[in-house]
Amino acid sequence: MNLLIIGSGAREHTMAWKLNRSPKARKIYTIPGNVGMANIGKCFDINPSDFKSIQQIVLQENIGMVIVGPENPLEQGIVDFFHQEPSLQNVSIIGPTKKAAILESSKAYAKAFMNKYHIPTAKSISVTKQTIDQGRAFLQKQYPPYVLKADGLAAGKGVLIVDYQKKAEITLEEMLNGQFGKASHTVVIEEYLDGIEMSCFVLIDNNSYLILPYAKDYKRIGEKDTGLNTGGMGAISPVPFITPEMNQKIENDIVIPTVHGIRQENLDFKGILFIGLINVNGQPKVMEYNVRFGDPEAEVVIPRINNDLLDLFSAVAHDTLSEIQLDINPQSAATVMAVSGGYPTNYNIGEHITGVEETHLDHTFIFHAGTKMGKNHRILTNGGRVLTVTSLGTNHQQALERSYKRMESIDFERKYIRRDIGYDL
Repeated sequence: MNLLIIGSGAREHTMAWKLNRSPKARKIYTIPGNVGMANIGKCFDINPSDFKSIQQIVLQENIGMVIVGPENPLEQGIVDFFHQEPSLQNVSIIGPTKKAAILESSKAYAKAFMNKYHIPTAKSISVTKQTIDQGRAFLQKQYPPYVLKADGLAAGKGVLIVDYQKKAEITLEEMLNGQFGKASHTVVIEEYLDGIEMSCFVLIDNNSYLILPYAKDYKRIGEKDTGLNTGGMGAISPVPFITPEMNQKIENDIVIPTVHGIRQENLDFKGILFIGLINVNGQPKVMEYNVRFGDPEAEVVIPRINNDLLDLFSAVAHDTLSEIQLDINPQSAATVMAVSGGYPTNYNIGEHITGVEETHLDHTFIFHAGTKMGKNHRILTNGGRVLTVTSLGTNHQQALERSYKRMESIDFERKYIRRDIGYDL
């Protein structure tokens, strides 16, 4: 089967790398891809939101399955487009419809969904310009710090945590006045939950679900989780504090009612659901939903799956997940992200990257995020998050040591990494 992966980040490179190991995958294509994915198969320089051009490539290259990596095409309805086009009826597409993608594209909807199906989460209120006084009143009843979230998609940067009430009120006004564009025309204010975050990934088809390995990512730009939120600076898997008892709580109290709610709301969801969790004194609570693999969590979850990833995606497409037995590598995986200096605000692109040649180690892998090929075959930076190094080890300490060691040999102007991934474990 020929495969097409939509996206250009390390998440998509990791999927391409894993799918390329499947004996059932003939050719792998990507739109738009990056340098790492170009080493696996052909990349087409097409906007992921240009569904008509994607359709042409699918038909031209005899694609049998499309895997959608990022959130924007899902929110824009790429799955609906495939379902409605007669020429694409025999092409499997992995991802939820636009109606189902609202679990990620609207935090206000997601909170209402959680409350309706009694899924444990933080107390919250959704605020618009017209109801800002209610928002101020809610803030006055909370203890610092204060959590404010843009309702819509904001590339992982729409969550602000503020220490003082007055500053929180000012931040609320700034967000409603367009700090994140239309994404913050509605703002969700939440009570602050004190605990350790963790990521749960669930494959879902029309009949069943499958919980993949847990991961823990590190979103803040600064060490010891300080500074602005980013798309992710590193991750580890498994998560040491997820005991069998905690795992059972997550499945019974969160996964099962979430899947039940998806069915009850008639959300056409065939793909990957990310559930952002926080462990509050032994009680897991939901912070957010995403409707695709997280990044950089994908870079530690996928390498630990021994199953053929194409078999898993085919099971999702054909509603046969219940027949799959997961085979998980007991080793730990750790990934470290190299970003451009100044990220997540202002940063340069086009910097020459050295030392990024393919590794020949069987326990360390390089996944490209924001890279492009320049003149004279020079690999250049092409984004805030540039690349990630993932390693396997007997425990997360050994895996991290291997990733940091490999990262030392990679360089570009103003390269920045967090050197404390896994510090809290």
